[in-house]
Amino acid sequence: MGRKFLVGGNWKMNASKQLVDTLVSGLNQASWNSDEIEVVIAPPAPYLDLVRTKAKKEVGVSAQNIYFEKKGAFTGENSSEFLKDLDIAWVILGHSERREIFKESDEVTAKKVAFALAEGLSVIACVGEKLEEREANQTTEVVFRQLKAIASVLKPADWDRVVVAYEPVWAIGTGKVASPQQAQDVHREIRQWLAANVSEEVSQATRILYGGSVGAKTSGELQKEVDIDGFLIGGASLTADFVTIINTRSSA
Repeated sequence: MGRKFLVGGNWKMNASKQLVDTLVSGLNQASWNSDEIEVVIAPPAPYLDLVRTKAKKEVGVSAQNIYFEKKGAFTGENSSEFLKDLDIAWVILGHSERREIFKESDEVTAKKVAFALAEGLSVIACVGEKLEEREANQTTEVVFRQLKAIASVLKPADWDRVVVAYEPVWAIGTGKVASPQQAQDVHREIRQWLAANVSEEVSQATRILYGGSVGAKTSGELQKEVDIDGFLIGGASLTADFVTIINTRSSA
């Protein structure tokens, strides 16, 4: 059986009760083959319970971050215990905005990934290079460094609940999109790295998402690439385009 296509929506720091009603209603009215497509949305933490309560069971719900401790004097942090209490099965970790704005290192990201998996959560682990790194031909050097940090704290069996999201930082929120070939090239490199450094089995089973200004107009061509197993979508996940992207995959 092939890798199940995953359409993920990262709402980032955008939400209201009205927006939750609008977006979740649209998803609840949409239909897709759950054997072939998985849908996961990541609202801000205060709205996780509301979204999980309102969304149909075919919609997975993810947090956007957690800390690597269950509880304690960690003001402002989210706990895996909170997520499990709210029936939240997923968490996004290592997003470039966490790395860049909040200075989370490769090592901190890896520690969070290992902790989340140990707590029974599924993880969307993000990797990706900045524009200056791409222009300096350092894309694979950066991505492999980020992957190595994560792989160093995991056992091969842990990868069953890891989805890798390749997000070129230069394409996030900029309107610039990597061409299908540019995206495929990096996805292929990631899969080859997993084969060489984890196992061939993990390489073939692990889903690799593309994220970087994916929209309804670009998803059709991107999804044709053999190593692109889905999308982690930012801005378009806050509009009706998100369902359009799901439908585009459904009709492929």
